[in-house]
Amino acid sequence: MTGPLQGYRIVDISQVVSGPLATMMLADQGADVIKVEPTVGGDIVRANQVNIGGITPLVANMNRGKRGVAVDVALPDGLEFLLRLCDTADVFVQNFRPGVCDRLGFGKQAMMARNPDLIYVDVSGYGQSGPYSNRRVYDPVIQGLTGHVAAQVNPEVPFADVHRTIVADKSTSYTVAQAITAALLARERGLVRGQVIDVAMIDAALAFFWPDGMMSRTILDDPLFAQRPTLSQTMRVTRCGEGQLIYFAGTDKERHGLFRALGHPEWCEDPRFSNIQAVLKPENFVALGEVLEAAFLEWDSEELLPRLLAEEVPCGPVHTLDSLINDEQLAHNNTFWEWEHPTAGPMRQVRPAPRFSGTPLEPNASVPLLGEHNEEVALSLGYSSEQIAGLRAKGVLS
Repeated sequence: MTGPLQGYRIVDISQVVSGPLATMMLADQGADVIKVEPTVGGDIVRANQVNIGGITPLVANMNRGKRGVAVDVALPDGLEFLLRLCDTADVFVQNFRPGVCDRLGFGKQAMMARNPDLIYVDVSGYGQSGPYSNRRVYDPVIQGLTGHVAAQVNPEVPFADVHRTIVADKSTSYTVAQAITAALLARERGLVRGQVIDVAMIDAALAFFWPDGMMSRTILDDPLFAQRPTLSQTMRVTRCGEGQLIYFAGTDKERHGLFRALGHPEWCEDPRFSNIQAVLKPENFVALGEVLEAAFLEWDSEELLPRLLAEEVPCGPVHTLDSLINDEQLAHNNTFWEWEHPTAGPMRQVRPAPRFSGTPLEPNASVPLLGEHNEEVALSLGYSSEQIAGLRAKGVLS
C-alpha cells in the first residue's frame, strides 16, 4: 500500500454514497479501509443497478481499494467482532440515522470507551438532533433544502430542477474525507486523542452551495441584494446556429475577447457592456444577454470555438458521456485507467485527482465482493479457523 495515509486503519460501516465515497478517497491515499456490510444483501447499492459478478457500478465507484467483511452486527458475536475490529482502528465511519448505532451497541460512547484514540464519524442527513433528524433522506431532498434546485433555472426554460448528479452526497463525502484527515493530524500533533466528527448532509451541501449560490444573500446592507445577477444566471449551455458550446467570460478582458470573437468589437466601447460594473446593473445584464443570444445564433459552434480560444475566452465543447472519454487533455493527464476485476470483468475508472510527489498513489485495482475478506480480517483479530467456521455456522459471518 502506498500513499500519504498508509498505516492508518478505517472501519467503514456506512452505506450508499456519503460515507463510502469518503473512505474510498482515503483508501486511494493509502489507508487500510475495511468495509463492514450486512451478511444478507450487503450495502444497498449492491442491488440497485446491473450486477455483474457481484459488483455494480456504484459499488465499484464508491468502494475501490477496500477490504470487505460481511457481519451480522445485530447478533452478540457479530457485535463483538465489530468492536474487536474497531479496537484496531484509527477511524470509524457510520451514516445510520441518529440513535441506531447506540441501540445496536456501537455508539460513540461505547466505542470510544474501548478505544480512546478512535476518531468516530457520524454522517447524517440533518444532524444528530432537531426537527428533521429522524427523517429519511436522499440527495435530491437535500438539494431542494439547500438552494441547489432553486439555482438550476435556465432563463429560457424557467423551471427549477435538480442537478443530474448526486451533488449533496458527494460534497458531503469530500467534507467527511477532509475532516478525517484534519482529525488525524490533530491527533498526530498531540492536540487531542480521539474525537467525534459530526457531519450533516444539509450543512455540507449548503456550505458547498454558499460561496457562489448565495452571493446575493451575503452582504446584508446591499439595497439591491435580491436583484443582482449571480453566477448561476450567467452559466448556461449556449446555443449556436449549429451545435452548442460552453463559455464563461468572467473579466472585462475576457468579455471584450468574446465580443471580438462574435464579430462585434463595437460592444467593447458600449457604455452598457464595457466594464463589469455596468454589466451588473440589472437592465444592462438583460440587454447583454439578448444581444449575445442573437450573435451566437449567427455562428456554428465548431467555427466559433477556435475564435473564442484565440481571444483567450474560457470555452469548450459540450461533451457527451462517450466523447469525454476521448478528450485529449484527459488522455494527456492519464486520467482514465482500465483493469480486470476477477468476477466483474473489465472496468474503467478515473485515477485519484491528487498527484503526490513524495507519497505517490498507485491505483487500487480491487473492489471487494460481499464478505470477501472475512477470514483474512478475522484471523488478524485473533480468531482461529475453528472459531471463524463457528461464526459462519451461526450466521454471524457470511
